[in-house]
Amino acid sequence: MKPRIPRLTGIILPVLAFSLVYGCTVGRKAASLNRTVPKATIGLPPTQDVSPMRLSSLLSDNTTESVTADEGESIIMNAVKDENGEMVATDVIPAAMVSARFRNLAERRGSVDISFDVTVPSTMRDSHWQLRLFPDMEILGDHHTLEPVIITGSQYRKAQLRGYQQYNKFLESIITDTTLLINRNQLEVFLKRNIPQIYRFRNDTSVVSDEVFLSHWGVSEQRALKHYTIGYLVRRNRRREGKAEKMYRKYIKSPIGGEGLRLDTVLVREDGDFIYRYTQNVNAVPGLRKIDVRLGGEILQQDKRIYTIPDSDPLTFYISSLSSLIDESPRYRQEITLRNVEVNTACYIDFEQGKDEVNPGLGNNRSEIKRIKDNIAELLSDKELAIDSVVVTATCSPEGTYKSNTALARRRSGSVGEYFSRFIAQYSDSLYRSYGRRLSINGEELHWEDSGSRDLMFLPRSNPENWEALDVLVRSDSLLSVNDKESYWEIRSIKDPDSREQRLQGQAYYLYLREALYPRLRTVKFAFHLHRTNLDADTVTTTIRDYRYMEGLQAIKDRDYTKALSILRPYSDYNTAVACLALDYDNTALGILQSLKDNVSPQKDYLMAIAYCRIGNEDEAVEHYLSACRKDRSMIYRGNLDPEISSLTRRLGISFEDDITN
Repeated sequence: MKPRIPRLTGIILPVLAFSLVYGCTVGRKAASLNRTVPKATIGLPPTQDVSPMRLSSLLSDNTTESVTADEGESIIMNAVKDENGEMVATDVIPAAMVSARFRNLAERRGSVDISFDVTVPSTMRDSHWQLRLFPDMEILGDHHTLEPVIITGSQYRKAQLRGYQQYNKFLESIITDTTLLINRNQLEVFLKRNIPQIYRFRNDTSVVSDEVFLSHWGVSEQRALKHYTIGYLVRRNRRREGKAEKMYRKYIKSPIGGEGLRLDTVLVREDGDFIYRYTQNVNAVPGLRKIDVRLGGEILQQDKRIYTIPDSDPLTFYISSLSSLIDESPRYRQEITLRNVEVNTACYIDFEQGKDEVNPGLGNNRSEIKRIKDNIAELLSDKELAIDSVVVTATCSPEGTYKSNTALARRRSGSVGEYFSRFIAQYSDSLYRSYGRRLSINGEELHWEDSGSRDLMFLPRSNPENWEALDVLVRSDSLLSVNDKESYWEIRSIKDPDSREQRLQGQAYYLYLREALYPRLRTVKFAFHLHRTNLDADTVTTTIRDYRYMEGLQAIKDRDYTKALSILRPYSDYNTAVACLALDYDNTALGILQSLKDNVSPQKDYLMAIAYCRIGNEDEAVEHYLSACRKDRSMIYRGNLDPEISSLTRRLGISFEDDITN
């Protein structure tokens, strides 16, 4: 034993000494953070030097990886997954930060992409640390926390993985195969000695039901298994299952899931600091003029926060929107108003077979009658419409002779007219008591005291047998078979309605027709003939505000350009062009603007300049932009807000004072 002690000591002591030295080094470095108060910063990326990588060129949301080695060697690289699913670094891109604290951005398709570079100094990096950076975006006074940027040191990650290994080892100690909880040897010995016919099932792949088992043994399979189950193993296994959540919290204090840099361009500088290109798509809400972005965060060591990263100075993004260029002038349209109006409705009033009296208690008559009364009351109370007459058309189902149904339909139509005449008389009395006005019904001494006398006539009409409606019902019925329908159409071709009905009575499906479909043919249709009390001529043309068009303008203000274009497309005017440009339909917008011969506003010239910029015709873009500025000098400052115009003027070196005045 003695020779083994020095060897262990020779291994342990150097490791212990290294741990103490390195622990002190890390501790001093952590203390230095709170003494020097370093912070991550955010800045604007160059507009030309470096182009952000397109998301479509990468494979997944985890394609940017933190590559860490020893202290001071952490770098951030672009990476993609190869065919084996491994992360493979692709490049390290150098870049320079710009010092401006604001940028103008143009809204497109109802959203805007903001982009900023996150810079973390090398003093804030250590292999035992994890940096968590939290961008905060302020829009219209509300704060929105964006997805964090998490940078993990190699030693920190190893500690995380050790925790997962310990937790997985604990999970593996939980027995999931319940057969391992049974003393199989004793069970097989018992069966072999006492019930050999059951023991033979051991090598039989067929399933043995509990009933078969019970018939051979006299006890159930469950009772036998319970007898030979190892109790202390079951109890220990249950305890471990109950501790799973507790052990997860013990071993995994900093979960790995969901970590990783966001999918954006990552830049590395030679001085050891790193820059992370962060982009975020923001929906353009109404009233959005600017977005402020700040950055804070924290540094963790051994799952404990050792440093809170102070908030950075804000970046401001000023948002320009084409919605501010709309023409809000009210738009009107002409509407032709007819003096005479017709309103139609129908109800299903059920009558006893061969009778014409209106019985409110029969079938659904009560609800149907109430609906018609509500319609009549609404029309009678309307101050702009006056009822001239009501045509009541009653229809019957085909059973019975056509002659008898003709008479029955007429009687039912008259009965319905009389029924609702009494209702109107009562309603007129209530109107008179409430408003001091009456109307006359079929010549009686009732009148509207505020608009003159007018007669309300009920005109009875009839349709003895409603075969057309029956055709529709048969065609759409899902219970009648194909053969039934073919038989019906064959019989339907018989011209004489009585012969037709007689043939139907001999069919097997006739009972279904009579009980299910015929009642729906006994309808009463009401056609209300009215006129407008404030009109003397048969037709009047009026100019009214086009509220549909104004709805399209509101959709532009709300940045819902798809809805706006769906409304404004038929108008094909200036505001339609605004919606098209907002959706990047540049050629369509340009075509609309070119067709507006009577519109020579500076706003039109400005929109044409943007459209020409986007399609690559710089000469026309400059000409129209200068024309807009000559007509309205505020367009000079507006051009600084839209990237297409500002980029064009910088690139071509346009001097506004010279070009506008000459």
